[in-house]
Amino acid sequence: MRSTIILTLLGLGMPVLAQAQERDAPAPQDRVDDEIVVTGTRSSDRTALRSSAPLDVLSGERIEAQAMPDLGRALNFLQPSINFARAATTASAANTRPITLRGLSPDQTLVLVNGKRWHANAILNVNNSIGRGSAGVDLDTIPEAAIERIEILRDGAAAQYGSDAIAGVVNIILKGDASGGSASLFGGITEAGDGLSGAVAATAGLPLGDGGHATLTVAARHADATNRALIDQRFGRVTYRIGDPQASVANAALDLAVPVGRAELYGFGTYTRKRSNNAAGYRVPGFSPLYPNGFLPIIEPTIDDIGITAGVRGTISGARWDLSQSYGYNHADFAVSHTANASLGAASPTRFDSGGVTYRQYVTDLTLSYPLDGMLAGGNLAAGGQYRREGYAIRSGEPLAYAGLGADGFAGFNPRNPTDTTRGAWAAFIDAELRPVTPLLLGGAARYDRYDDFGGRATWRLTARFEAARGVALRGTIGTGFRAPSLQQQYFSAVQGATSAGRLVTVATLPVADPVARALGAVSLKPEDARNATAGIVFGPFAGFSFTADWFRIRIRDRIALSEQLGGASVAGVLAANGITGFSQVRFFTNAVDTATRGIEITARWAGMIAPDTRLSVNMGYGLSETTLDRLRANPALPSLPLLATKSVLFLTAAQPRNKATAQVRLEHGRADFSANLAAFGTYTSAPLVATQTFGGKETLDLAAGYAVTRAIRITAGVQNVFDAMPDAIADQGSVIAATGGSFPTGEETPIGVNGRSFYLRLGARF
Repeated sequence: MRSTIILTLLGLGMPVLAQAQERDAPAPQDRVDDEIVVTGTRSSDRTALRSSAPLDVLSGERIEAQAMPDLGRALNFLQPSINFARAATTASAANTRPITLRGLSPDQTLVLVNGKRWHANAILNVNNSIGRGSAGVDLDTIPEAAIERIEILRDGAAAQYGSDAIAGVVNIILKGDASGGSASLFGGITEAGDGLSGAVAATAGLPLGDGGHATLTVAARHADATNRALIDQRFGRVTYRIGDPQASVANAALDLAVPVGRAELYGFGTYTRKRSNNAAGYRVPGFSPLYPNGFLPIIEPTIDDIGITAGVRGTISGARWDLSQSYGYNHADFAVSHTANASLGAASPTRFDSGGVTYRQYVTDLTLSYPLDGMLAGGNLAAGGQYRREGYAIRSGEPLAYAGLGADGFAGFNPRNPTDTTRGAWAAFIDAELRPVTPLLLGGAARYDRYDDFGGRATWRLTARFEAARGVALRGTIGTGFRAPSLQQQYFSAVQGATSAGRLVTVATLPVADPVARALGAVSLKPEDARNATAGIVFGPFAGFSFTADWFRIRIRDRIALSEQLGGASVAGVLAANGITGFSQVRFFTNAVDTATRGIEITARWAGMIAPDTRLSVNMGYGLSETTLDRLRANPALPSLPLLATKSVLFLTAAQPRNKATAQVRLEHGRADFSANLAAFGTYTSAPLVATQTFGGKETLDLAAGYAVTRAIRITAGVQNVFDAMPDAIADQGSVIAATGGSFPTGEETPIGVNGRSFYLRLGARF
């Protein structure tokens, strides 16, 4: 498959490149490589291609053109280094939309909004899906219509930004317009006739004072559920629901700035409310007398998310300064319906309040930056500090939800110890860039972070870029990084149904400080430590063309992972000694593994006029990453009981596509436009139910055509997944069929989802 992909990309690119010197420069919307960027540098004149580290810039127009229902899916088909697994059965993974970068975990990519650290989910993904054990940033909380551009730094940058920036940094820049606006209507449906969806969004900019602005975006969408469950061979009918959940999402975003004397007051924020309906595993007849024919529990999370930043910035004697305060809030309440607590017999309710989780974050930032215009060939010196306070709390559900065996599907939250904890962290950094001579740019950064709960970490980063000739440069970075164990990983506690060897069991996720977890091998969590290195070459920009190729390596020690669902005689003995009957298996977080990730990333872009009134743009990319296991530590309490077995190790090393290629072609002629988007995903290996299986690579092609009815109104029709590509099926396994009736079409790891071909219509207006 890989050779086919490369030949296809070359076939697309070479004719275009041959004409590159003969055509006009690209239109402003295509010139993202020439835009000033703010990620990975504190200089005020850096562009993406002149950065010392690989940096991609995606315009808001390109993202909206994907016509995806959420930002994570759009990025998945635009960027070869990003993966967005389409979980189809797990309520936590299907309702939080984090991405992964370079095959690592979602919480190892730092997400910024307008350069400020954004807050994570309160929901912890404890299900068997990509990102298991992580609480990343939910990109679904940022409305696509509010995005000016996204800058993606593909390099470790903990020395500049602190914890989490191991795989890289995603910086979402919001629109800041003082006039004009846009609006859109969207409708879509799958070829199977389910998943009917609709969305509306509007953005408007207003002037504030002399040179200020206020830009407001509102958006809402609703999508019906999809279901690709196979016929349950035990009952001759479909019993499971496997696909996208039914979901309703409302967003709002505001960006504003007001000049005040020689300074500027600024602020921005987002609000999101999300409600969804998710199916748990099917319960066969006999689980509860209330459902003699069996039942499918429904998990219903309601998520509220708020992010706000206010600050003031200005210039004094040539030095730029920026003081800001940010607040992040993510709260999720859970209910489970169409279910029963078997311990209560016929007296059981059929709907339960399962409790909820809350995460809060307060961040104070101060940055000073001074250009070194008179030193050698120029440079920049920056320094600053940060104080972050975060809190995490769990609200217990109603007593009937967790009594005895608990409500089927999700027994809810009932921590053995009350969970309402906080911690603080402060940091100081220095960041310098200097040009000894014009072609050579050298950089260095150092940072010290200290947390209340585990102490301090010092990190550093060195960068270099040498322009060997006009439009040809070499670049490289080396540095260290870390990721602090999140409060969610340290204190999460819940009991819920899960699969084990194809069987439904009741599993407790316990904090590492819980005596039961300690007896089974849990110890206090340590930060992850990382070493990063990249090296690459850059061609361009010239005549609308650019090309980059980079190699990278990331080694992570003490990687934090969710343990196996520990069970068996030894676990039963510990549970019995503690008087526990509500669950039979236990899991907790552990620093049991070291990994090494290496790979290559290639991008090529060209845009220009190919005929009068006709413009062509081509964007191509290829990414390959491979993660290997360096070390797996034994269980310190029960050496015969491994903390991580095959399935958990595969989630860390091989369950994401080993390689991916992307290509987007857009042709504009007069009022009409045509676009094609190809994404080719490589193989991945996992153990979705019982046995280990390698799933084949898949290619998807999206096509769209648009027409400007007037100068302000455009209508677009499109087909996604034109050739109806579907992930490989789970191999026929007798024990799986016995336990689930063979209902599962594939695993949770698929990057293309299970919906198949779909159609959409979009109406857009600008004013």
